[in-house]
Amino acid sequence: MEIDIGINREDRAKIAKGLSRLLADSYTLYLTTHNFHWNVTGPMFNTLHLMFEAQYTELAAAVDLIAERIRALGFPAPGSYREFEKLTSLKQPDDAPNAEEMIRILVKGQEAVAKTARGVAPLADKADDEPTLDLITQRLQVHEKTAWMLRSLLET
Repeated sequence: MEIDIGINREDRAKIAKGLSRLLADSYTLYLTTHNFHWNVTGPMFNTLHLMFEAQYTELAAAVDLIAERIRALGFPAPGSYREFEKLTSLKQPDDAPNAEEMIRILVKGQEAVAKTARGVAPLADKADDEPTLDLITQRLQVHEKTAWMLRSLLET
């Protein structure tokens, strides 16, 4: 059945493509954060272990919302490691770095996801796609706040 929500197919396709990149970045950040939760060591173990758990739990919920928005626009959501690897702007670490480097990697990841989200906003705005704009605004608030909190751990 054809979709008739007031956004033409071409605009929906552009928005879905941008959201697919956001989904890939978010899922990659989720995997990195979960990895660091499992493998963090050192004097800040408990603090970071719990913080990373809260962050990956939030990301797990977010990827579902992003994927569902892609589907609501009428397009398939990417869902495999292979697809995410092609779409993501984030690099996965090869090993488990020390706690301070984990924090630095996660700051960069949070900032990268924010930039990806920000790149979708003009597409959604041009198409008067308020639900996508709302989703992006919520994601930006989370990623910018999380980056700030992580960055604060690195200050001396």
